[in-house]
Amino acid sequence: MAHLTLPLVLHYHPLSSYCHKVLIALDELGIDAEKRLLNLGDPAERAAFLALWPTGKMPLLVDGGRPVPETSIIIEHLQRHHAAPGRALIPHDADAALQVRLWDRLFDQYVMTPMQALTANLLRPENNRDTLNEARAREALSSAYAWIDQHLAGRTWIADDAFSMADCAAAPALFYAVTYVPIAPEHGHLAGYFDRLMERPSVKRTIDGARPFFQYYPGRQGLARRFFDPDGH
Repeated sequence: MAHLTLPLVLHYHPLSSYCHKVLIALDELGIDAEKRLLNLGDPAERAAFLALWPTGKMPLLVDGGRPVPETSIIIEHLQRHHAAPGRALIPHDADAALQVRLWDRLFDQYVMTPMQALTANLLRPENNRDTLNEARAREALSSAYAWIDQHLAGRTWIADDAFSMADCAAAPALFYAVTYVPIAPEHGHLAGYFDRLMERPSVKRTIDGARPFFQYYPGRQGLARRFFDPDGH
Protein backbone atom coordinates (compact mmCIF):
# COMPACT_ATOMS: atom_id res chain seq x y z
CA MET A 1 0.00 0.00 0.00
CA ALA A 2 1.45 3.36 -1.02
CA HIS A 3 2.01 5.94 1.70
CA LEU A 4 0.41 9.33 1.19
CA THR A 5 2.78 12.26 1.58
CA LEU A 6 1.16 14.97 3.66
CA PRO A 7 1.64 18.42 2.11
CA LEU A 8 3.97 21.13 3.27
CA VAL A 9 1.58 23.86 4.43
CA LEU A 10 2.33 27.44 5.47
CA HIS A 11 -0.34 29.24 7.48
CA TYR A 12 0.23 32.94 6.84
CA HIS A 13 -1.15 36.38 6.07
CA PRO A 14 0.17 38.49 3.16
CA LEU A 15 0.58 41.63 5.29
CA SER A 16 2.59 40.02 8.09
CA SER A 17 6.26 40.98 8.18
CA TYR A 18 7.22 37.68 9.80
CA CYS A 19 5.28 35.81 7.12
CA HIS A 20 7.19 37.76 4.48
CA LYS A 21 10.42 36.51 6.04
CA VAL A 22 9.40 32.89 5.48
CA LEU A 23 7.86 33.52 2.05
CA ILE A 24 11.16 35.01 0.89
CA ALA A 25 13.02 32.00 2.28
CA LEU A 26 10.70 29.52 0.52
CA ASP A 27 11.38 31.31 -2.76
CA GLU A 28 15.14 31.45 -2.19
CA LEU A 29 15.30 27.75 -1.27
CA GLY A 30 13.24 26.69 -4.28
CA ILE A 31 10.50 25.10 -2.20
CA ASP A 32 6.85 24.71 -3.13
CA ALA A 33 4.41 24.83 -0.22
CA GLU A 34 0.67 25.14 0.06
CA LYS A 35 -0.02 28.63 1.39
CA ARG A 36 -3.15 28.97 3.51
CA LEU A 37 -4.28 32.49 4.26
CA LEU A 38 -5.09 32.70 7.95
CA ASN A 39 -8.05 34.72 9.20
CA LEU A 40 -7.74 34.90 12.98
CA GLY A 41 -10.88 37.04 13.09
CA ASP A 42 -12.95 33.99 12.23
CA PRO A 43 -13.70 32.12 15.53
CA ALA A 44 -13.73 28.64 13.97
CA GLU A 45 -10.52 29.27 12.01
CA ARG A 46 -8.86 30.74 15.08
CA ALA A 47 -9.84 27.74 17.22
CA ALA A 48 -8.48 25.33 14.61
CA PHE A 49 -5.22 27.26 14.39
CA LEU A 50 -4.81 27.39 18.17
CA ALA A 51 -5.24 23.63 18.23
CA LEU A 52 -2.24 23.43 15.90
CA TRP A 53 -0.12 25.98 17.76
CA PRO A 54 -1.35 27.36 21.11
CA THR A 55 0.47 30.72 20.91
CA GLY A 56 -1.65 31.65 17.89
CA LYS A 57 1.38 33.29 16.25
CA MET A 58 1.95 33.13 12.52
CA PRO A 59 3.47 32.02 10.31
CA LEU A 60 3.25 28.35 11.13
CA LEU A 61 4.67 25.62 8.92
CA VAL A 62 3.04 22.19 9.03
CA ASP A 63 5.27 19.49 7.61
CA GLY A 64 3.72 16.05 7.29
CA GLY A 65 1.22 16.97 9.98
CA ARG A 66 3.90 18.26 12.37
CA PRO A 67 3.75 21.95 13.35
CA VAL A 68 7.01 23.88 12.95
CA PRO A 69 6.75 27.36 14.57
CA GLU A 70 8.96 30.47 14.76
CA THR A 71 10.39 31.97 11.59
CA SER A 72 14.09 31.23 12.11
CA ILE A 73 13.32 27.62 13.10
CA ILE A 74 11.01 27.29 10.09
CA ILE A 75 13.73 28.49 7.72
CA GLU A 76 16.36 26.19 9.20
CA HIS A 77 13.92 23.28 9.03
CA LEU A 78 13.15 24.06 5.39
CA GLN A 79 16.84 24.21 4.50
CA ARG A 80 17.60 20.90 6.24
CA HIS A 81 14.70 18.93 4.82
CA HIS A 82 13.32 20.54 1.66
CA ALA A 83 15.78 22.90 -0.03
CA ALA A 84 16.49 22.44 -3.72
CA PRO A 85 20.02 21.19 -4.48
CA GLY A 86 22.63 23.90 -4.00
CA ARG A 87 20.25 26.29 -2.22
CA ALA A 88 21.10 27.51 1.30
CA LEU A 89 20.33 30.49 3.53
CA ILE A 90 22.46 29.38 6.48
CA PRO A 91 26.12 28.64 5.66
CA HIS A 92 27.54 25.21 6.42
CA ASP A 93 30.58 26.82 8.07
CA ALA A 94 29.77 27.05 11.78
CA ASP A 95 31.25 30.51 12.39
CA ALA A 96 29.60 31.99 9.30
CA ALA A 97 26.30 30.40 10.37
CA LEU A 98 26.59 32.11 13.77
CA GLN A 99 26.91 35.49 12.06
CA VAL A 100 23.79 34.80 10.00
CA ARG A 101 21.84 33.75 13.10
CA LEU A 102 23.11 36.81 14.98
CA TRP A 103 21.96 39.29 12.32
CA ASP A 104 18.70 37.43 11.87
CA ARG A 105 18.12 37.91 15.59
CA LEU A 106 19.20 41.56 15.53
CA PHE A 107 16.74 42.46 12.78
CA ASP A 108 13.91 40.62 14.52
CA GLN A 109 14.61 42.28 17.86
CA TYR A 110 15.79 45.79 16.98
CA VAL A 111 13.97 46.59 13.74
CA MET A 112 10.94 44.31 13.54
CA THR A 113 9.94 44.78 17.19
CA PRO A 114 9.84 48.63 17.30
CA MET A 115 8.23 48.67 13.86
CA GLN A 116 5.45 46.41 15.11
CA ALA A 117 5.04 48.60 18.20
CA LEU A 118 4.39 51.58 15.93
CA THR A 119 1.86 49.58 13.93
CA ALA A 120 0.10 48.43 17.09
CA ASN A 121 -0.10 52.01 18.34
CA LEU A 122 -1.85 53.11 15.13
CA LEU A 123 -4.46 50.40 15.70
CA ARG A 124 -5.45 52.03 19.00
CA PRO A 125 -8.13 54.75 19.11
CA GLU A 126 -6.50 58.09 18.31
CA ASN A 127 -7.31 59.50 21.74
CA ASN A 128 -5.71 56.50 23.45
CA ARG A 129 -2.38 56.26 21.65
CA ASP A 130 0.83 55.90 23.64
CA THR A 131 2.96 58.85 22.57
CA LEU A 132 5.83 57.94 24.93
CA ASN A 133 6.22 54.40 23.61
CA GLU A 134 5.83 55.70 20.06
CA ALA A 135 8.74 58.09 20.61
CA ARG A 136 10.82 55.28 22.09
CA ALA A 137 10.08 53.00 19.14
CA ARG A 138 11.06 55.70 16.65
CA GLU A 139 14.26 56.36 18.58
CA ALA A 140 15.02 52.62 18.63
CA LEU A 141 14.67 52.45 14.85
CA SER A 142 16.87 55.50 14.30
CA SER A 143 19.53 53.99 16.57
CA ALA A 144 19.34 50.63 14.78
CA TYR A 145 19.67 52.31 11.37
CA ALA A 146 22.91 53.97 12.50
CA TRP A 147 24.73 50.84 13.62
CA ILE A 148 23.38 48.74 10.75
CA ASP A 149 24.60 51.41 8.31
CA GLN A 150 28.04 51.28 9.90
CA HIS A 151 28.15 47.48 9.66
CA LEU A 152 27.17 47.54 5.98
CA ALA A 153 30.20 49.56 4.86
CA GLY A 154 31.87 47.49 2.13
CA ARG A 155 29.19 44.78 2.24
CA THR A 156 26.56 43.67 -0.24
CA TRP A 157 24.54 41.52 2.18
CA ILE A 158 24.24 41.83 5.92
CA ALA A 159 26.00 38.75 7.34
CA ASP A 160 27.60 36.77 4.55
CA ASP A 161 28.89 37.18 1.02
CA ALA A 162 25.69 35.53 -0.18
CA PHE A 163 22.05 36.39 0.52
CA SER A 164 21.14 34.62 3.76
CA MET A 165 18.44 34.07 6.37
CA ALA A 166 19.51 37.39 7.93
CA ASP A 167 18.57 39.18 4.72
CA CYS A 168 15.21 37.37 4.73
CA ALA A 169 14.64 38.97 8.14
CA ALA A 170 15.98 42.36 7.08
CA ALA A 171 13.79 42.81 3.99
CA PRO A 172 10.33 42.88 5.63
CA ALA A 173 11.61 44.53 8.81
CA LEU A 174 13.03 47.46 6.84
CA PHE A 175 10.20 47.51 4.30
CA TYR A 176 7.69 48.34 7.02
CA ALA A 177 10.05 50.25 9.35
CA VAL A 178 10.84 52.93 6.77
CA THR A 179 7.13 53.75 6.52
CA TYR A 180 7.46 55.18 10.05
CA VAL A 181 11.11 56.27 10.20
CA PRO A 182 12.65 56.93 6.77
CA ILE A 183 16.33 56.20 6.24
CA ALA A 184 18.29 59.40 6.82
CA PRO A 185 20.50 60.80 3.99
CA GLU A 186 23.66 60.14 6.02
CA HIS A 187 22.92 56.41 6.10
CA GLY A 188 23.90 55.73 2.51
CA HIS A 189 25.09 52.17 3.12
CA LEU A 190 21.71 51.26 4.59
CA ALA A 191 19.83 53.02 1.79
CA GLY A 192 21.81 51.08 -0.82
CA TYR A 193 21.19 47.82 1.02
CA PHE A 194 17.46 48.57 1.20
CA ASP A 195 17.38 49.11 -2.57
CA ARG A 196 19.25 45.83 -3.16
CA LEU A 197 16.75 44.00 -0.96
CA MET A 198 13.78 45.53 -2.78
CA GLU A 199 15.25 44.47 -6.14
CA ARG A 200 15.85 40.88 -5.04
CA PRO A 201 13.42 38.71 -7.08
CA SER A 202 12.21 36.75 -4.04
CA VAL A 203 11.48 40.00 -2.17
CA LYS A 204 9.76 41.58 -5.19
CA ARG A 205 7.49 38.54 -5.58
CA THR A 206 6.61 38.61 -1.87
CA ILE A 207 5.75 42.31 -2.00
CA ASP A 208 3.74 41.82 -5.18
CA GLY A 209 1.68 39.16 -3.41
CA ALA A 210 0.92 41.62 -0.62
CA ARG A 211 -0.05 44.59 -2.80
CA PRO A 212 -3.84 43.95 -2.72
CA PHE A 213 -3.67 44.07 1.09
CA PHE A 214 -1.59 47.24 1.57
CA GLN A 215 -4.79 49.29 1.69
CA TYR A 216 -5.38 47.69 5.12
CA TYR A 217 -1.87 48.37 6.48
CA PRO A 218 -2.10 50.99 9.26
CA GLY A 219 1.13 52.70 8.13
CA ARG A 220 0.21 52.74 4.43
CA GLN A 221 0.66 56.52 4.20
CA GLY A 222 4.40 55.93 4.53
CA LEU A 223 4.60 53.41 1.69
CA ALA A 224 6.43 54.63 -1.40
CA ARG A 225 4.28 54.96 -4.51
CA ARG A 226 6.27 52.18 -6.20
CA PHE A 227 4.75 49.83 -3.63
CA PHE A 228 1.33 51.34 -3.04
CA ASP A 229 -0.74 53.94 -4.87
CA PRO A 230 -3.56 55.12 -2.58
CA ASP A 231 -5.47 56.37 -5.62
CA GLY A 232 -5.33 52.94 -7.21
CA HIS A 233 -3.66 54.15 -10.40
